[in-house]
Parts: sequence; structure tokens; C-alpha cells
Amino acid sequence: MFHSLILLVAEAATESGGGLFDLDATLPLMAIQFLILVAVLNALFYKPLGKVLDDRDAYIRGTQAEAKERLMKAQELARQFERELADTRREAQTTIATAQAEAEKISAEKVAAAQQEAQTQREQVQAELDQQKAEAMQSLEQQVDALSQQILQKLLGGVSLG
Repeated sequence: MFHSLILLVAEAATESGGGLFDLDATLPLMAIQFLILVAVLNALFYKPLGKVLDDRDAYIRGTQAEAKERLMKAQELARQFERELADTRREAQTTIATAQAEAEKISAEKVAAAQQEAQTQREQVQAELDQQKAEAMQSLEQQVDALSQQILQKLLGGVSLG
């Protein structure tokens, strides 16, 4: 239909026969054709293209907003994990300090018990040595007495007492 309208207008323009710049109905007809072409191009190409561009822009903005939101959540989680890590480190240091204090206490108790046991054993050995010394002294005294008696008898054996 559009094509036949253009042909009809073209036939009417050629029948009148004009010069180089004939200002008859051709100029307005060309202007109308140009406007119709612009309207058709706008309806067929530019509006869908504009819609696609607008949709793409909206998608990019939505994705960007979502990415910013995720970044904020990730940063908050990172801060939370850092706080929890610091708390855990403090708890670990407290636990280590407590364990060291308990280990030192147990070590001190065991050292004291070992020293006490060593002292007890030393006292027992000293008591045994003193007892053996006393027995040895008593045995020596008996032997000295016996020898003294023998010596006296031998010395006095030649002499009669009376």
C-alpha cells in the first residue's frame, strides 16, 4: 500500500514537468515520505533497541546494587569473623596461661614431694648408719674388753695375785 502510494505520487510529479527546482507538490511529498520513514524506523528499530538498552541499563543497575549489597554483607562477615578470631585468640591465651599455671603448680607439688621423699630416705639411711655405727661401736667395745682381758691375763698370768 505504501509502495503504491509512492508510485502514484511519483507519476503525478513527473507529469507536471518542471525545472531543476520545481516547487510543486514534490517537496512536501518528500518531506512526508521522510517523516513516514522516520516514524517507521522509530517504530521498527529504535523503540525496540531503546527498550533493550533500557532493560540492559536496568539489569546493570540492579546487578550493581546487588553486588554492593553482597560486598557490604561480605565486609560485615569479615569484621564478625575478625572479632570472633580475636575472642578465640584471647580465650586460647587464657587457657594456655591457666594450663601453664596448673602445670607449674603440679610440677612444684611433685618437686616438693620428691624432695620430701628424698629427705625421708636420707633420714632413714642416716638412722640405719647411726644404728650400724652404734652396733659396730658396741661390738668393738666388746672386742676391746675381751682383748683387754686377754692382755691383762697374759701380763698378769705370770704374776699371782694372791
